[in-house]
Amino acid sequence: MNLYYELLQYPVFSMKEVNTLYANERTARVALGKLLKEKMVYKIRNGLYTCVSGENGGPVANRFQIASAITSSSYVSHHTAFEYYGITDQVFYEIYVGSETRFHDFAFDGYRYHYVKKGINEGIDSPDFSGGIRITNKERTIVDSIKDLNLIAGLEEVLMCVTSFKNLNEDKLLQYLSAYGSTFLYQKLGFIFEQYQLEMGVSANFLKVCKNKSGNAKRYLTNGINEPAYSGEWKLVYPKDMKKLKNGGIEDATV
Repeated sequence: MNLYYELLQYPVFSMKEVNTLYANERTARVALGKLLKEKMVYKIRNGLYTCVSGENGGPVANRFQIASAITSSSYVSHHTAFEYYGITDQVFYEIYVGSETRFHDFAFDGYRYHYVKKGINEGIDSPDFSGGIRITNKERTIVDSIKDLNLIAGLEEVLMCVTSFKNLNEDKLLQYLSAYGSTFLYQKLGFIFEQYQLEMGVSANFLKVCKNKSGNAKRYLTNGINEPAYSGEWKLVYPKDMKKLKNGGIEDATV
C-alpha cells in the first residue's frame, strides 16, 4: 500500500483517516510521520494534514477546504465566502471560519484562519464537487457581512461585495433576518438595499418588511463616520457620500 496515494483522496485529513488504513494506531502514526519527514505531507495544525502536491509542491487542499475541515462544524463565512463566489477583485490572506466549536487562530501557507462565532444554523451549503467545502450561501453571506459591518471588512468593502449581486432570493434573506431577530440588522440591511434597489433588483415589499421590523431606535450605520447624514425614514446615521466610496457603487449617484 502506498499511503501517500491513499491519502490523496482526502484534500484534508486527520489521524482518523490514516488509522483506517492500518491494523493499529501506532503503525499509522509511524507511517504518517515518515511522510511528514519526507515532506510529502504538510501539517496544517495539530491533528490536521494535507498532502503535498506533486505538481507544484504546495498543499493539495485550498484555503476553502482547509477552513471547512478545522472542526466538524466549521464553514467558510463573511469576506472569505465572497472570495469563493468570485466577488472580490483581490486575494485576501485573512480566512474567516464560522464554527460551533471555538478554535485558536492559526496560520498556514500564507493565510491566517480566524474563528468566527457561529450564528444561525440556516444558509450553510456544501457545493457539489467542491472537495468538502462548507460555506454560507450568497444570501447568508450578505446578512452576516452587514451584521458584522464593523468587525471584519468595513463599509466600503461590504458595499462593493453586496452590490455585485443581483436578483437575490428575498425569501432566504428574510428567513435569515428572522432567525437573527435583530431590529438593527433589519435597519442596516434595509437601508443599504434601498440605496441600491435598482442595481440589485430589490422589491418594494422586501424593503417594506425590513422597515416594519427595524424598530424606532436611532442608530449609526457604521463606526467612524466623518461626514454624517441622517435618514429620517430609516432612523439611521450614515456617511454622507456613501455611494461615492471608491468601491461603493455608482460614482455620480447621490443619497
